[in-house]
Amino acid sequence: MSIKAIWSGMIETPPITEIADLFSDPAEPADFPETTLRFRNQRAAESVGLGNLSDQAWIDHFARFEPLPGNMPGPRAMRYHGHQFHVYNPDLGDGRGFLFAQVRDDKNRLLDLGTKGSGQTRWSRQGDGRLTLKGGLREVLAASYLEAMGANTSKIFSLVETGEELHRGDEPSPTRSAVMTRLNHSHIRFGTFQRAAYHDDTEGMALLIRHIIKHYYPECADEDLGAATTALFERMTEATARMIGQWMAIGFVHGVMNTDNFNITGEVFDFGPWRFLAKSDPNFTAAYFDQQGLYRFGRQPTQGLWALQQLGGAMSLVADTDALSEAMKAYEPAYQQSFAGHTLALLGLESSDTLREDLLFLQNFYGWMTESQANWSQTFFDWFCGKESEKRAANSPQSHLYSEASFEPVRAILMSRTPLRPERLKAPYFQRLTPAHLEVDLVETLWAPIAEQDDWGPFQQHLDLIDQARLAYDWSGR
Repeated sequence: MSIKAIWSGMIETPPITEIADLFSDPAEPADFPETTLRFRNQRAAESVGLGNLSDQAWIDHFARFEPLPGNMPGPRAMRYHGHQFHVYNPDLGDGRGFLFAQVRDDKNRLLDLGTKGSGQTRWSRQGDGRLTLKGGLREVLAASYLEAMGANTSKIFSLVETGEELHRGDEPSPTRSAVMTRLNHSHIRFGTFQRAAYHDDTEGMALLIRHIIKHYYPECADEDLGAATTALFERMTEATARMIGQWMAIGFVHGVMNTDNFNITGEVFDFGPWRFLAKSDPNFTAAYFDQQGLYRFGRQPTQGLWALQQLGGAMSLVADTDALSEAMKAYEPAYQQSFAGHTLALLGLESSDTLREDLLFLQNFYGWMTESQANWSQTFFDWFCGKESEKRAANSPQSHLYSEASFEPVRAILMSRTPLRPERLKAPYFQRLTPAHLEVDLVETLWAPIAEQDDWGPFQQHLDLIDQARLAYDWSGR
C-alpha cells in the first residue's frame, strides 16, 4: 500500500512556503552508511496519519529523508539569530537539522517534523552536522518523561542509528551516531524575530507575524499590524510563562535557555544538557559550561522573562514599545498560575478558590522540599491525591521524612485539599513503591548496556515505565 493511501495528515501546500524564502535555505540530507531504526513513536505517528508506515518506508522518510507525498519538496534549514548566554550571535541557523515536513494531527493542528543530526547545512559553521546516538537517546527519554509529567513538549518521532563514528569532547570518543526527527507545533524561534529586527527588515517581520497569527494564533488577527503584533506577543508571553511554570513543578532544568531555543508555541524543545532534579536545589545548573549559573534551576523564570524582553525588543520594529511592555505584564500571573496549577496537578489535588492560597501552599511545600532534601519525584509520587495516599506514603522509602515535625504544616495542607480524580490511584503505576524518574545516573545506567553489548532492553523497559506514568496521570482532560 502506498503512503498516499495510508496518510491522512497530508497538506497540499505546507504553510512554511509562505515565509521559506526569507527565513530558510534549502538543505541536503547526509548520506548515512547505515540506517538502523532504534526508536519509533508509534502513538505520535498514528496521530498524524503515518502509523501504518512499514519500517522500510519509515527509514526512507526519516533517515534518507525522501519527501512525504504532497508535502515539502525538500528540507529547509531555518535562519535565525539569538542571545547565547546573553551574548548576541548573528551567525546562527539550523546547523545540524532542518524542517523536513509539515503535517496535521487528528485534531487538525499544524505540526512540524524537524530533524537533528541530519547533516551539514549552510549554518553548520565548523560543525559536522551530526548527532551522537547517546544524545538522541537522552532526548527520547527526556521528551517522553516531560510528556508523562504533563508538560507542553515536543515529541521525539524517530531515532535512527547511522553507522558513523563521531568525536566529541564531552563524551568518550569515537562514539556512535544517529539522526533524530522531532514533532512539535512550530520550528519558529524567538531568534527568527531577532534576525528580522537585526536586518531592519520591516516587511519580513510583518510577513512573519501575519504568518504566525494565521496558522497558530488566529485570535490575534487585526488589520493594524502594531495591534496584531502586541496581541501575539501577549499570547507568546503567556505560553512561555506556562511552559516554565511546568518546568519548575516537574523539577526540569533546561540547561541552555538561549533565545534561539525558545519557540513561538511555548513548547520544550532543543534541550541539550538537561537534568531533572533529584532534590530541590535552586542553584543547580545542568550545563557543565554554564560557569556562572546563568541558567540554574531557580533562575529559569527570570531567564524566561529576559528572553521575552529580547523578543519584545525585536517586535518593536513594527509595534509600539509601551504597548509591548504592557503586554509583557501577562508573564508573572501566567507563570504563577502555571507553577501552582501544575504542582497541584502532579499531586492530584484540586486548586483552591484563590491563587494566593495556592501560592502559600507552594511556599510551604517547596520550602520543606529544600530543607528536607526529600527526593523530588518520590515525594510527588507518594502524595498523589493527598489524603487518599496516606497509607502509600507510610510505605515509602523516605517515609521517615514524613514523620518529622517540619513536615506537619505540609501534611495539614495535603490532608485538607480535595483529591482530583482519585480513581487514578488504581492504575498499576501507583501500586509501585518508587516512581519513574530520569535522574542523570539512571540515564548512564540505561546507556551502559547499549554501549557495551548493544542491549536496548533496559532502555525500552524504562520507556515502558514512563508510559505507564503517562497513562496513570491521564492528562487527556486538561
